[in-house]
Amino acid sequence: MFQVKKLFERALSFRNHNTQTSETDAMIKALHKLIGLDIPSTKASVR
Repeated sequence: MFQVKKLFERALSFRNHNTQTSETDAMIKALHKLIGLDIPSTKASVR
C-alpha cells in the first residue's frame, strides 16, 4: 500500500481499513486506465 501512496504522492484519507482498500482499488483502476491509454492496440497478421 505504501507504493501506491508514494505513486500518487498523498496519504489515504480514510482510517478504516475497508475504506482504504476501496480507495486504493480505485487508484489502481485509474492507473491501469491511464496506462492502457498509452499502449497502442496491435493485431498480429498471419499470412
